[in-house]
Amino acid sequence: MSLPHHRLDGGEGGVPLILGPSLGTSLRVWEPQMGALALRHRVLRFDLPGHGGSAPGEVATVGGLAELVLRLADAQGWDDFHYAGISLGGAIGAHLALHHPSRVRSLAMVCSSARFGEERSWLERAALVRDKGTTPLLEGARSRWFAGGPSPALLDDLATTDPLSYAACCEALARYDLRADLGGIVQPSLVVTGRDDPATPPSHGRELADGLPDATLVEIPSAAHLANVDRPAAVTAALEAHLRAPVTGMGVRRDVLGDAHVDRAIAATTPFTHDFQDLITRYAWGEIWTRPGLDRRTRSCITLTALVAHGHLDELAMHVRGALRNGLTPDEIGEVLLQTAIYCGVPAANSAFAVAQRVLREEGR
Repeated sequence: MSLPHHRLDGGEGGVPLILGPSLGTSLRVWEPQMGALALRHRVLRFDLPGHGGSAPGEVATVGGLAELVLRLADAQGWDDFHYAGISLGGAIGAHLALHHPSRVRSLAMVCSSARFGEERSWLERAALVRDKGTTPLLEGARSRWFAGGPSPALLDDLATTDPLSYAACCEALARYDLRADLGGIVQPSLVVTGRDDPATPPSHGRELADGLPDATLVEIPSAAHLANVDRPAAVTAALEAHLRAPVTGMGVRRDVLGDAHVDRAIAATTPFTHDFQDLITRYAWGEIWTRPGLDRRTRSCITLTALVAHGHLDELAMHVRGALRNGLTPDEIGEVLLQTAIYCGVPAANSAFAVAQRVLREEGR
């Protein structure tokens, strides 16, 4: 299958960003955001098969659509990229983040879901469109897509979409269910939901934000399914903030403690400990360790001292490893522990030196 129709905006040296459209629309659904996003990014927008300028094609799985996106990225020579998608476009991004994690720097899902309703309803819509085209969908799209005035251009996109391609996308959504796999998406994520969205109401956004390990949820008032069209300024601001600082929470936690430790913690999470793990990720790592006032080396020194003072030796071992990742040398860690002998007590420092020496030996340092 040929590459989907696409367009590139922004300077060639900009940070790669791919924008995925909603079902029934074209790449111009992102037009309200382009002025801002193209200032810092090399933005690639694409049309789904049979939508906009893309040739017809019956790709009937979200994974198949995701492979088309990877081909587009490969054609640009992009090893990785930021990704934002609306509705079905967001589902494509979630699939990429889960199954091709090294390619996706960050993920934004706008008016999207982990599960878009029952399979039967999507198969019925596919059958309707194959029989009568997309014309019967136009009136419903007005109220489903827009809380304010409708966009004639986007309704024209729906009217001219190839029926067989649209039906195949419906079948892709019928098969899509990522609810059990959200915890495997570790990239910094933004979830945007429209308060007046009848297709993916705010409860869908909350389910995404609760399931994604490192997610920020933004709810937009007076916005329906195409929230970025209804409330362009609010959605653009959320996207810009997300793209400016994509490494938060889970990203910092992994940087400092290492993937192996964090993966073990996630694997050991139970319904009883889930909220505590979420608290740690969002507040300790997402709010404190990301503040610009102190560098990570300094924060490691402070953390080691506090753990020695309170006798938290298991946590101390973990943060000795973290201090090494943050650039402290074994000698500098020794200086921190020597300082604790004066201010936290010799017995506390004695135990801390024993823990640190064991960790340094295990790390070959």
